[in-house]
Amino acid sequence: MTVGIVVLAAGASTRLGEPKQLITLNGVTLLRRAALTALATLHRPVAVVLGATNHLFRGELNGLDVAIVENKDWADGMGASIRCGMEHLLSIQPSLDAALLMVCDQPFVSVGLLNALVEKHRATTETIIACDYGESVGVPALFPKRVFFDLLQLRGSEGAKKLIVSQSYSTISFPDGAFDIDTPTDVMKLRQAFSNSMRS
Repeated sequence: MTVGIVVLAAGASTRLGEPKQLITLNGVTLLRRAALTALATLHRPVAVVLGATNHLFRGELNGLDVAIVENKDWADGMGASIRCGMEHLLSIQPSLDAALLMVCDQPFVSVGLLNALVEKHRATTETIIACDYGESVGVPALFPKRVFFDLLQLRGSEGAKKLIVSQSYSTISFPDGAFDIDTPTDVMKLRQAFSNSMRS
């Protein structure tokens, strides 16, 4: 089974006032951490979608086996980034069986979580596998080939969640996926939570 991964990292972080992509945890930026986590699954290809001020972020991906995809329509919203990433994945590997979508601002995503999504997909090959945050569902999420067309039709601010809840789906628990990084206070809380998780 061939699974490709799209790391969505094209946002402008307007509410935060600084690029989320460049926030560091233990000296590693969120962008590079997400790419390294994706690569550690051994699933290929891995495409990283950049948009706003992408020239600032490319250096964070130096030396990594990822395809950097520039989304010129990044301001149109998440739908445009998903579409851009999927188009690139399929241009590299047209025979993909599934695509795993993730974002760069969920620092608690682990290799184990991504692999668990893929393993659950192996047992239910036609079903979307999403993460359950407790109050909601969302990415990281794995999409089977049958919904690739729907991913390519997403527009504007439409994200993966709209497609997930419109279909039959299964979930894996990931309560830390609900952690938002929208303000400097959120960044401070994140660093504290991440530090605590490393000690536990």
